[in-house]
Amino acid sequence: MLCLIIQISLSSQPLIMWVLNNTSAQPLTFLLTGIPGLRAAQIWVSIPVCLLYAVALSGNSMILFVVLREQSLHEPMYYFLSMLSATDLSLSLCTLSTTLGVFWFEAREINLNACIAQMFFLHGFTFMESGVLLAMAFDRFVAICDPLRYTTILTNARIAQIGMSMLTRNVAVMLPVVLFVKRLSFCSSTVLSHSYCYHVDLIQLSCTDNRINSILGLFALFSMAGFDCPCILLSYVLIIRSVLHIASIEGRQKAFNTCISHISAVAIFYIPLISLSLVHRYGHSAPPFVHTIMANIFLLIPPVLNPIIYSVKTKQIQKAVIKVLIQKRLQI
Repeated sequence: MLCLIIQISLSSQPLIMWVLNNTSAQPLTFLLTGIPGLRAAQIWVSIPVCLLYAVALSGNSMILFVVLREQSLHEPMYYFLSMLSATDLSLSLCTLSTTLGVFWFEAREINLNACIAQMFFLHGFTFMESGVLLAMAFDRFVAICDPLRYTTILTNARIAQIGMSMLTRNVAVMLPVVLFVKRLSFCSSTVLSHSYCYHVDLIQLSCTDNRINSILGLFALFSMAGFDCPCILLSYVLIIRSVLHIASIEGRQKAFNTCISHISAVAIFYIPLISLSLVHRYGHSAPPFVHTIMANIFLLIPPVLNPIIYSVKTKQIQKAVIKVLIQKRLQI
């Protein structure tokens, strides 16, 4: 599954470069922002931010490692979990250099092409995470509602098809967004509100009509949240209905327990995402640091918490992680 993420990233790079090189060149430089009003304290703020990045990178790398290494984890549920970890890892890496560069070295400048490239991968991996959460909901639906056909429905080939369909959707949705950003003109202000390039933040700096860009951004958001969220909700309505037909209380609890980790992952992803989008579009009266804090929460909380949640709530992952750590200690 990690190979699919890497493959699409590599295969999309020539396409992005074609878009950047075949549109009108604008030698623009934007200025990234740390935390407005707290510039003197940024070095101290960077310490917890750096720690969160370290937890996100190490935690998701550990999940990927144990899933790939342990033969007992070569099942559909853990394949989807490895896709989630690969997406979270990629999402963290997208913004690591610019965020820490702003906080540590005051490296605030970023040119338009680099900004658009970061925006493409940032939003692309965000959409990817939404798609993976939907796939994981489908996995739980099949496991609980039709367990006898679980292995025949979720074969390795079908899981690969699901992964490729999500990647294809991301590229198809994001390419128009990238193309139309290059058509904008930027006149006076080139100061961004975050330490990375966010689509809504970028198009608001344009001195030309950006209504098409706003519509494309909303379409991309609704094609993700507007489709994935109702499907996830529907899957859990069917899961709850199926679980209520289980006679024993222990059986119901066991079935619900297998869904707790996924429900938590859905909540910590969608709540900050929707909140950030609403604040950007309708919270103009909010202090600038509110936008920045929410943006960093949206970026860091899911990659940090997902490995912790699955390590705590999933016994198989727990055992695999403990086994790896013990083996490393014995080698030392």
